[in-house]
Amino acid sequence: MATIGMGDIKKGVRLEIDGNPFKVIEFQHVKPGKGAAFVRIKIRNLSTGKVIEKTVHAGDKFEVPNLEQKKMQYLYDDGEFLQFMDTTTFDQIGLTHEQVGDVFDFMVDGMEADILFHNGKPITVEIPQTVILEVVETPPNFKGDSQGGKKPATLESGAVVQVPFHILEGDKIKVDTTEGKYLEKVK
Repeated sequence: MATIGMGDIKKGVRLEIDGNPFKVIEFQHVKPGKGAAFVRIKIRNLSTGKVIEKTVHAGDKFEVPNLEQKKMQYLYDDGEFLQFMDTTTFDQIGLTHEQVGDVFDFMVDGMEADILFHNGKPITVEIPQTVILEVVETPPNFKGDSQGGKKPATLESGAVVQVPFHILEGDKIKVDTTEGKYLEKVK
């Protein structure tokens, strides 16, 4: 299996520590006046989402995690598990709300998602950074509501985002799924 050394560490590199897959989100190469150089890294556990800091020295080696990404379709929430289907083999898997995480707020039935597997076990779900969703509930506009204010809007996925006053029920809007923010109205 391939290994990753101190010199290979960059933002976005995936490595395995104690059997868990991690992704480097920040790194800083440090060359002190005395002693050997080292790298300070911030890494996110791909299974749990927790971020930790670690110091990597010249002799440290890490395994490359056995990761596989599959495009799957979100089918429905059965109350206990969120059901996904592989669009090529039609195999179905169920993931818990904890495994799916915050992206569930922006998922609708039939949406495509990328599921990351570690050693054959599903660990995380990624959806596109922007999605187009319909506004199903928002307060009506009032005369004078034109000065760049915001109001809450409930989307078809169940998420609530702040939108400009001109957005009405039935409008389709583009939403940033990482920030949970309104981007623009879609024609």
